[in-house]
Amino acid sequence: MINYLYKHRFELFIVTQFFILFGSLFFPDALFQDTLLPALFILNIASGVLLVSKQRKIMWFLIILFIVALSVFGNSLFSEVEKSEFILTRLSVYFLFYVIVTGHIIKQIWREKEVDKTVIIGLMSGYISLGFIAFFILVSIELVTPDSFTGILLDSQNIDSRVDSLMYYSYITLLTIGYGDIIPVTPIAQKAVVLIGLIGQFYIVIITSVVVSKYINIAVIGNNKQ
Repeated sequence: MINYLYKHRFELFIVTQFFILFGSLFFPDALFQDTLLPALFILNIASGVLLVSKQRKIMWFLIILFIVALSVFGNSLFSEVEKSEFILTRLSVYFLFYVIVTGHIIKQIWREKEVDKTVIIGLMSGYISLGFIAFFILVSIELVTPDSFTGILLDSQNIDSRVDSLMYYSYITLLTIGYGDIIPVTPIAQKAVVLIGLIGQFYIVIITSVVVSKYINIAVIGNNKQ
């Protein structure tokens, strides 16, 4: 069973990522935010632990980290009634998790000699994970330095709406689209946005190009043999 799950580790990881990002399109907002989203994050964490299961020390570190986190914080992402220090600690745990897992995804993709479905899905899930990392950075900045971001999407004082808007802005920034509906207005926010945009471009230019070149080399070798 473990071998089967490990074989499909990237599929499990990316499916939970997609539901975290787009689940609210299919379920009522209250149900999704209060019940499904925390459960999806736990499933995503579990599948992320599976991704690093070949590295025993790192795997057990992540397991212990999130057992402690669940026992202290519960399973919600954060709550409007929590103190900002408490939320920051929780965000730091998630940030650390996604940095470790994303690093291992990139390593696994880099070391693969052949490009197959698993590598392609891993490539996609790694990029989505960068968006999660960007999201935790931006939310942390907003908590430490309130009103670091402004725009029509951040007029609401409801924490769920503001968090959703920052999740959206994280991916817009990573993709370097820039609609202008959210604007960083403090120096730390502006620098973070530039960093996120650079990371997104480096991933596409370097990691994606390496995978494409491996695929081309395999295709050329295959044609030569024929």
